[in-house]
This record gives sequence, structure tokens and C-alpha cells, in this order.
Amino acid sequence: MATAEGGVPIWARPEPGSRRPRFTRAAIAGAALEIADREGFEAVSMRRVAAELGAGTMSLYHYVRTKADLVALMDDALMTEALIPEPELAGGWRAALTQVARRTRAMLLRHPWALGAFQESQFGPNAMRHFEQSLAAVADTGLEPRARLELLALVDDYVFGSALHAVESLRRAALARADPDSVRRAVEFGIAQMRSGAFPQIEALAIGGDPGAGAAVGPPMDAESIEAQFERGLDSVLDGAALRMGLAGPVPPAPPAEPSLAPTG
Repeated sequence: MATAEGGVPIWARPEPGSRRPRFTRAAIAGAALEIADREGFEAVSMRRVAAELGAGTMSLYHYVRTKADLVALMDDALMTEALIPEPELAGGWRAALTQVARRTRAMLLRHPWALGAFQESQFGPNAMRHFEQSLAAVADTGLEPRARLELLALVDDYVFGSALHAVESLRRAALARADPDSVRRAVEFGIAQMRSGAFPQIEALAIGGDPGAGAAVGPPMDAESIEAQFERGLDSVLDGAALRMGLAGPVPPAPPAEPSLAPTG
């Protein structure tokens, strides 16, 4: 975790005390997120955020004293997107966890750079609200606290892994559209390797008597197929958790999925 100034997290320090501050921490975080969404997390700096807001770099330090504090504000601003409005949180552990998983993944797909950017950020108020909401989702399972945490960790791992896979698949699809000749050369190389006999399982899967089969069994490369794969996988994860943890029973209908939020470019 990033070290807070003087050991005090930014959340425990009041905002600057001038009567009419020119900026707020929320506005600073919003400007930093816009830069990261446009140009990547590496482009975020105090100087860039100050320029985005039309302020001097030194004046920004009056509001946010360190880069670690800026990252903490960004992380917490993103976590608002993972929160489900309280009246909308479904009843029953499975439906509620499905909502939490979908919403968290949608946030990550809107901001794919966040998947690797916040490992050491401070744990802020909205992250705590997200954790509280996740705990509420599994409160009726009857599981011991450690088992509840294990269930949440299992779903989190699946969500983050699925988001990483989706981002990479969509990136590859965009590159393929931009450079079809490279794709053709890569496919030709792969076919030649399979025909060498060194990869019999891959050959059986991709070619095995039907040269067109590879397109049907390959990984999904469009947003709609990736979303469908995520939903099937989430059902499988929850099925397995229910059986292993003694929660099996009639599967209640999951809340309807939101429209796809996966990036398309």
C-alpha cells in the first residue's frame, strides 16, 4: 500500500480550508481519470492534471500533496462505478453476487488501464463501501466468515481474469482489423506449425477434418461473444461454489444483464 503522508490517509485529512477553494479533490480526480482514459495511466502526473484544470502545478499541491494521494483519489472515484444503488441490490446471495460481479467488471472494461494501476493505492471510502456491499451480498449464506471471504475472493479472481481476457481479446481484434496482412501471415505460420505434427491436440481442435472449424472453436473476438462467455463462466463459478460450500439448491433467476459495456475498439 502506498505510504500516506505522515501516516495519515488522504481521507482522514480535511480538504483545504479556504472559504471558496478553486478546486475540489473530486474535480482533481476526475481530471486525472480523463487523462488516463485518453492516454493511459502512465500519462497521469501532477503537472498534466494541473494543465487539464488550468492551474499551476504548485497550486495543485495545495489540494493533493503527493502522487500517491492523487492515485488514491483516482482509485476511489472509480470505485463509485462499482457500487450498486442500495435499493437495487438483489436478494439472495447468488443474484446479488452476480450483480456485484457484472458491475465491477463493467467498470474495469470502461477503464482497462486500472487493471494494473492500483495494486498499491490506499483503501478509500468507496472501496470500503464496495467491500461492505459484497459482504451484504453473501450475508444470508450461513457460511462462516472465512468461507464468505473465500467466496468473494473466488468471484473477484474470476471477474479480474475475465476483464483482462476481454481487454486483450478486443485489443487483438482491433489490431487484426488494422493490419489484416499480419493476421494472415500469423495464421499461415500457425497452420504450418500444426502440420508439422508437433501439436496434435491443437491440430485436432482447429483443423481436425474441417478446415473451417478453427473459426468456430477459437476464442471470441467480439464484444457480444465475450460478454456471453463471461456470463456462462460466472454461472459455472457460482455453481461450483454452491456445490463445494453446501449452498446448492434451486438456482434462482439472475437479474437481467446490463447492455454490453465492453470496449469495441
